[in-house]
This record gives sequence, structure tokens and C-alpha cells, in this order.
Amino acid sequence: MSPMNLIYFKYIFFLILICTQATATVQLIKKENPDSNTTLLVIAGIHGDESGGYFAASILASHYKITNKNLWIVPNLNTKSIQADTRGLNGDMNRKFSFIKEADKDALIIKEIKEIILSKNVSLVLNLHDGHGFYRKENQGNIFNPNSWGQTCVIDQVKLKQLQPFGDLNTIASTVKTNMNKKLLQKHHSFDVKNTNTKFEDEDMRLSLTYYAVTNNKPAFAIESSKNLSSLSEKVFYQLLAIEEFMNVMQISYTRDFALDIKELGHLIQEYGSLTINNNIVLDFTDIKKSLSYIPIESNRNEFKFSHPLGSINKDNGIYLAYIGNQHVTTLRPQYFKIAEGCPKNIDVNIDGTLSTISAVSDFFVTDDFIILEGQDFRVNVIGFTSMKTKDESGLKVSLDSLNKKFSVDKSNRIYRIEFYKNDEFCSMSMVHFK
Repeated sequence: MSPMNLIYFKYIFFLILICTQATATVQLIKKENPDSNTTLLVIAGIHGDESGGYFAASILASHYKITNKNLWIVPNLNTKSIQADTRGLNGDMNRKFSFIKEADKDALIIKEIKEIILSKNVSLVLNLHDGHGFYRKENQGNIFNPNSWGQTCVIDQVKLKQLQPFGDLNTIASTVKTNMNKKLLQKHHSFDVKNTNTKFEDEDMRLSLTYYAVTNNKPAFAIESSKNLSSLSEKVFYQLLAIEEFMNVMQISYTRDFALDIKELGHLIQEYGSLTINNNIVLDFTDIKKSLSYIPIESNRNEFKFSHPLGSINKDNGIYLAYIGNQHVTTLRPQYFKIAEGCPKNIDVNIDGTLSTISAVSDFFVTDDFIILEGQDFRVNVIGFTSMKTKDESGLKVSLDSLNKKFSVDKSNRIYRIEFYKNDEFCSMSMVHFK
């Protein structure tokens, strides 16, 4: 039959909604507690090729619980550049905070992040980066020198002019550095404070996010893990270590559901979660194939909800590229349908000889075979199943051996799509997992 015709990954706290025709806006994740105005704002992804920062921010959003005071997270400020794994598709976004033309493609993002930074609740700003080399005050070679940015807590000046709780930038940065250097993975990973003395010595930095913040009396710091670290896990480790030290300075209490070590971080970085399309399709990204064809969606406006904070869609020449950060997870090749109304919410199915009722958008597990029962108000299309009954595949026994592996959803060839239609309009999709 023509292909026309996991368990849901449970990321807590949020779903990221993307409409393919919507304008770009900044994603802001808030973890707040009542009766507190003390807020740490963490911003990542201003440079799309600095993955340590934005993967750390995604783990912060997904796996930390804030038990007092507040944490705000912008995990992917420059999404299009993150997808392309490049510093800035439209130029350096971190050089647009002093002046930006209205026609600049980054103008809306810059406007929105400025408003977030200036919010009265924001007490301190962290901008996450990955920088070249390992900063040293004295020249010690090619990558260990004063011109390097990696493994630094960067400040624009020593103090803010107006007295406020976190205005002593140098003292705070020095405290963070000292505490981080007690927990290094290797001795040469040591952190230091880099004061750019922006107002007097660094013209480029006068255009930056942190300088915009401090000139508006908002304490701001850049955290730079080194691009020369051996793995993404190491970069994320130091970013999270720095953020935790800043939370300690601000007396923000937190818990996390993992051990802060390289092995566990490696697992978390690879957890890509799921994508829900139009509330009637759920794709688990675990072991998903690099390309899926004939995905039944609408021709114009579609809603893509990612459970991962770095999830994003790029529509290119009629196909949909799904990303987690800079990682291209899968390509979705659509077949356009109108979405039916009055579709059933539950489906009767015989699973290994036992009658069950499942949600019309769900995952179910089979050892030997299943049958979608006949007489229900829809047409069934089991993708990859071939039979003499070409119009409706309800009432037929389906086993793993009867399915064409090239139509599986996963690389292991054990998960297959079951699509439900009403009057040739699309209702929903379920997934069958063969054990």
C-alpha cells in the first residue's frame, strides 16, 4: 500500500511552541518563587557556534529546580545561527546592542532581549560563551595567553557606579573563580577573571550585551568555557559550575536531578526529547531516522512543540528540518492534508490477543501482533504494511515480519506509524513499538 495513506519523552517544565509562519521571538523560561524579586537571568546562544553555553542552558532549564528566589533562562537567543552552527548568520549579534538598523534581521530579537534585561526583577545577568584558548595573564604559548578568552569570567568594569546588591563585579567574579578552581577536571582548566575595561580600552565590547546591561546599572558577566576543551560535556560542566557559583553568591537555592560529572552530562546532552506536531502527531527523537517521508500535516500553518528547550524547525524548499541546538535530528518530508474534525479520541485495538483501548495519539507495545478493530469511525493506514486490502487496514493482523523496514520510524526498525483518517482528512497518528 502507498505510504501516503516510545514512549513519550517527559521533559518537565515546558513545551516550546513554534509556528512555521510566526515571527521570531525570544524564548524566556521562568523558574520563580513567590515573594521574591531577586532574579538571575542566564542568556545563551548569542553566538551559534558556542554549543557549551546553550546546551548548559538547556540542562539548567530541564533538570534544575529553584527552591527560592528566581531564575530566568534564554537558552537559544540566536536560533538560526545555532542551527547553522555559525557565529552569526546576520553578523555578530553581540555587536548590535549600542545601535541596530530597523532593517537588520536581528532587530526584533535585540529589542526583546533588551526589554528582558531591563526588567525590574532582573538582578544579575550571565551571558554564556565558548572562547578560544585558555586565558592567562602572562603569555605561556599559543593558546595560553592574555589574548585568549576561554575559561574566564569576563567583566566590563570593576564596579557599577550606583550602589546595589551585586554591583561589585570584580569581587563577585573573583569569588566565582576561586570556588570553581577548587573543582577543576584538570589543572590547566583553571578559570580567571578577565576585565576588558570596556569603556576605555575595548571599542568592540562597547557594542556588547554585557556592556549594555552594566551601562543600565544591571550587573552583568560573561562566562567563557574554552573551545579547546576536549568535549562538549566538559564545556557544559564548567558552564553549569559557574552558574551554580553565581546562584550561591545570590543565595538562590536549587536542586538538580543528576550528578554534575562528565559521564552523566554526556547522557543528558544526547537526550533530545520529542516533537509534537499539530497536537495529533508525536515523534520521539530517541533513535529516530535521519529522514521521514509522507508526514501528514497542513499545507500552510503548522504547530511544532518541542519538549527540549533547544528544539527548532527550519523549513527549506518544502521540507522541515528538526534541530536540537546545532544537531540536525531528522528531516520531515510532508504530505499535505486537511485536518479532520470530530475524530475519535480513543482507538480499540487487539494487542497480542488482548483487547485494549488506546489514545488516538499514543505509543503502544506489542510482542507478536496487533489488530486495529473494524467498525470504528475512521480509516486505518499502517505505514509499511502491505495487504490486498488497499483502502482500510483495520481488522488485519499486523506483525513485525509483515512490515517493510524502510518505513520504520527508528533506526532499529521496531517502531512504525499507524495513521487514522476520516473522509480522506487526517485525524491522528499512533506509534506501535515491537518488543
